[in-house]
Amino acid sequence: MELFQGFQTIVLYALGAGALACEVFAFVDALRNPEAAYLAAGKRTRTFWLVLLGVAMALGVVTLASLNLFALLGFVAAAVYLADVRPALRQVRGRGGRSSGW
Repeated sequence: MELFQGFQTIVLYALGAGALACEVFAFVDALRNPEAAYLAAGKRTRTFWLVLLGVAMALGVVTLASLNLFALLGFVAAAVYLADVRPALRQVRGRGGRSSGW
């Protein structure tokens, strides 16, 4: 039983570290984009995303080795930014996005 608990702890730390890495990446990416890009993409303001992702990072640090509602909320905030806002910002700024030839 003790071996299983050790394995479970390792898995929880790995999941927490992966979620924290996503949250840090999202925060740094949000810092790199100017306010005008958020407005041009029709998304919430840069300040909104920086505050939200900053809180997500703080929750990620505090809940590193636990799976609870706060850890999940922090990860979901980063995931929404990465899946919805980041592609829109990249398209507006002319980097990435889909080709107009298709």
